[in-house]
Amino acid sequence: MVNLAENAIKTTDTPRFRRGFRFQWEPAQNGHVLLYPEGMVKLNESAGAVLSEIDGQRSVLDIVAALKAAFPQAGALEDDVIEFLEHARQQHWIDLI
Repeated sequence: MVNLAENAIKTTDTPRFRRGFRFQWEPAQNGHVLLYPEGMVKLNESAGAVLSEIDGQRSVLDIVAALKAAFPQAGALEDDVIEFLEHARQQHWIDLI
């Protein structure tokens, strides 16, 4: 369920990685990772798919549309994507612009 609080992520928000964070494929981990000065987060496939769409230009709605096109069998994605982005924001991986 999507957070209905006043500061909840909206489909018109544009996520970007916070300064000092870098998303990349890591062959040694055989997966996507999020690197930051204090360490690294190894991401599962779903998290990697969502974060791979973040470019600081596209809105949440654009990201959801790209994921729906890439994974048509996944069904409705908007709530799950927003929930994950909220988690990423709480972890201080992303900002919204």
